[in-house]
Amino acid sequence: MRKFIWKDTIKRNIFVLRFAGLWPEGVEGYKLNYYTIYSILVNLFMNGNNVFQTAYICFIYTDLQALTAIFFVLVTDWLATIKIICYINNIRILQHLILDLERTEFQPRNDCQLHLVLPTLKTWKIVYEAFVAVTVTAMLLFCLIPLVDGAFKEFRLPFWAWYPYETKISPNYELTYIYQVVSTAMLAATNLNMDTLMAALMMYVAIQCDFLSDNVKHVKNNEDSQFVNEFEYHVKHHQMILRFACNTNKFFNGIVLGQFFTSAAALALAMFQLTLVVPMSSEFISLLFCQFDDSTNFFVLLVWQRSRNEGKFCCY
Repeated sequence: MRKFIWKDTIKRNIFVLRFAGLWPEGVEGYKLNYYTIYSILVNLFMNGNNVFQTAYICFIYTDLQALTAIFFVLVTDWLATIKIICYINNIRILQHLILDLERTEFQPRNDCQLHLVLPTLKTWKIVYEAFVAVTVTAMLLFCLIPLVDGAFKEFRLPFWAWYPYETKISPNYELTYIYQVVSTAMLAATNLNMDTLMAALMMYVAIQCDFLSDNVKHVKNNEDSQFVNEFEYHVKHHQMILRFACNTNKFFNGIVLGQFFTSAAALALAMFQLTLVVPMSSEFISLLFCQFDDSTNFFVLLVWQRSRNEGKFCCY
């Protein structure tokens, strides 16, 4: 049957990560070439705003409400930056994982197995679209707050930050506003696609478990030589699944650990911030969306998918 291209499922993730400078060609990681230079420049642009926001703490350290508001944003943004660093550090593992998906053993062997995988892929795509919708909504709410409540008349930026120039004059204000929106949107998009890519890798493990189970169920006890060859093939497939799952864990274990603690801190800060803002205001609604995005991102994409895989390993 026709070869199934697993990368087609994550082609949007690959496109966004390549645009963010996080998807070099080949399996050898970053080399001294134009793409590496592009990656450095893009990530400096994308993550530079974190430094300016952190510097602003020096001017508001006596204001608890302001500190809480900026810490909520900083925790989320610095988590994304740390995840990018971990991602770059493990890029070779990821590229070899994507290459392993093209192996013959990981291909569906018949139309029945192909139909077996389609519902899982469809569910993942629905989850991806849902997270895109939530992330875009939260980003729009945060970035449009100064325009909605009229704070732009006082030259207020979407995110508190210190810059080595005057931001309350034109066109410095407009250019800084655009920089904050674009850099934060790029960071959010990169973070979203890294998380959904990790979920996709776990989904691939679950699918391979389904393939292996279906193959074993249909092993025919015919001639001894044919049975032995078939059994050896399935043993090899099982070993490859275990190796793929092990490398997947190596790729994102550190990322998940960091996200667990920072997500808990971000949720706690957001809950406190909700008690300080006007109920049902634009800032209140944006905080709610951010809370929903952070909590669902961790518990649905990572905890639920990982427990699902563990359940399959226990069964098979």
